[in-house]
Amino acid sequence: MATIRDKSITMAHGGGGRAMRELIERLVVPAFANPLLAPLEDQARIGLRGLAEIGDRLAFTTDSYVVSPLFFPGGDIGTLAICGTVNDLAMSGAVPLFLSCGLIIEEGLPTADLERVLASMSALARQTGVDVVTGDTKVVNRGAADKLFINTAGIGVIAAGVNISATRARPGDVVIVNGTLGDHGVAILIARNELDLQADLPSDCQPLHGLVQAMLAACPDIHCLRDATRGGLATVLNEFALSSKVGMRLQERALPLKPEVRGACEMLGLDVLYMANEGKLVAVVPREQADAVLAAMRAHPAGVDSAIVGEVLAEPVGHVILNTLFDGERVVDMLVGEQLPRIC
Repeated sequence: MATIRDKSITMAHGGGGRAMRELIERLVVPAFANPLLAPLEDQARIGLRGLAEIGDRLAFTTDSYVVSPLFFPGGDIGTLAICGTVNDLAMSGAVPLFLSCGLIIEEGLPTADLERVLASMSALARQTGVDVVTGDTKVVNRGAADKLFINTAGIGVIAAGVNISATRARPGDVVIVNGTLGDHGVAILIARNELDLQADLPSDCQPLHGLVQAMLAACPDIHCLRDATRGGLATVLNEFALSSKVGMRLQERALPLKPEVRGACEMLGLDVLYMANEGKLVAVVPREQADAVLAAMRAHPAGVDSAIVGEVLAEPVGHVILNTLFDGERVVDMLVGEQLPRIC
């Protein structure tokens, strides 16, 4: 990747002049080079014929990323931005195709840090098969942001016949997750040196669109699907229960957890059900299809630790119940406030 002369970002890089053009042409454009971006117009121009060959609906999403620190074991703010938007599209069953990238940069950010983030985004975009086709860059005064914020929007195409919705959970359905919970939240805590814990625990940040397509091949009638980011598994299941007007029951014994995550949560009094993830999804599928879906998930690299963790009930409507390790029950409510700041 080409570089620029300045060792850190200045207000001139957002001023619309020569410095800004140098930043865009020498750092941003080479990172995301593709034919749709190359004209450097104020919008990307995308042909419709090819999209119609993939499916019959567009999925469109946007998200913003404000993680601190910018770099952590297993990823950085750039990998979060690509994975997060790709995964939001994938949760509708869409094939992700096009992304935008908006950079809000604090004056004084080392140029090397920006290059590193762009390199991460570039590598992951190529890996996932998406193109970053348009974007924007703003520079704000020192102290007006925390180093770097990223906004990404994404477009994907949903195949005909796929109908995934938070309103479709039915009594008797099975709840499946694709692996260990809470990895990202604890990895961020360790990266901030907020835990006196010696652990090599990377974030679980990963794209999930390939896993979702494998699941759909096994069961085209997946009822609900969502990635468990902020608010974790508990928040997703509460949203499903409220939207579908059903109850949910979780089995604590069935939850896949790494020992480091379990230990950190016990040490700090945190509930792993609310811990953030960046590469975990929650699926609600018909019981008769559960074994096929689980087998397909475990055969994919992003789902080797997949597990059935619960079921859908007719009641209590809008509530999630946890069967605990001690054979008791407790209500798993929506998160009030936040357990951890700035995790994505």
